[in-house]
Amino acid sequence: MALDKKFIDQFADVTSKAALASYKFVGKKDKIAADKAAVDSMRNELNQINIKGKIVIGEGELDEAPMLYIGEIVGTNNGPEIDIAVDPLEGTNFAANNLPGALSVMAVAEKNNLFNAPETYMEKISANVNEKGVIDLDFTIKKNIFNLSEFLNKKPENITACIMNRPRHKKIINELNKMGVNIKLISDGDVSGALLVTDDKYGVDIFLGTGGGPEGVLAAAALDTFNCNFQGRFLFVTDEDKIRAKKMGIKDLTKKYQLKEIIKGDTIFCATGITSSDLVSGIKIEKDEYISETLITHKSSGIKKIIKKFKIDRPKQYL
Repeated sequence: MALDKKFIDQFADVTSKAALASYKFVGKKDKIAADKAAVDSMRNELNQINIKGKIVIGEGELDEAPMLYIGEIVGTNNGPEIDIAVDPLEGTNFAANNLPGALSVMAVAEKNNLFNAPETYMEKISANVNEKGVIDLDFTIKKNIFNLSEFLNKKPENITACIMNRPRHKKIINELNKMGVNIKLISDGDVSGALLVTDDKYGVDIFLGTGGGPEGVLAAAALDTFNCNFQGRFLFVTDEDKIRAKKMGIKDLTKKYQLKEIIKGDTIFCATGITSSDLVSGIKIEKDEYISETLITHKSSGIKKIIKKFKIDRPKQYL
């Protein structure tokens, strides 16, 4: 069963308004206030939509997050049952310091079709490749790059890999350098980094490395519509992580998840820019309106587009 297309605009409105709420705190050096504004706005907007929604990826668990916690029920309780993954403000430091790349993100799927990802690290790899055996988490970096080079008919030195600039990635970065691969380092922004493989205009051939598990699920929702490849493997380090994973129904703690095991059925994905990035432009002010830019995907209809000017009435607090 497909998600009704009427929800596309409604969910895009949710992320756009959350982005606008957070924008008030851009450059104010207060990431907690910026995040809270996005969370509060997103929760308020979701509760006005005719759905029986359940947050499966949110701001944390009930004792950690008063709003949009994992398991929270949202919507009017009239309408289809759907699972919702949210990251009201991805890139809190970007927003606080007025740096590029802050987003408001959400993905929705039919009930029980969206993986309930724990708050832990995940090994990830994504590329715009729809054939099996080209890229794989179990391959060496060298094999992944050589396979991708052959598939794309490019030399390794013409391949661009996107990876987060973290000490934990030093070994991977060194291997990429040895092969002459172009490297696009990002300081944060796990979701947008994975999505840069979706279109040639971004100039990224492969995304890899270790980042947040919930962000991996969010990215997978969009990558599915783009018919890209994605794999993820959770890293459970502490006993507490392992206990929580088992409570969430994860039996094999070392399992490598294919995209279709993370996202099933129809999905809608929305990512609105708060500050500008390669993916989407940030909030702009023109006269009495705020203008945002939102990447939207809807699998069943094949929609994958950027709404260039999603106009929102200017809130009273800005007048």
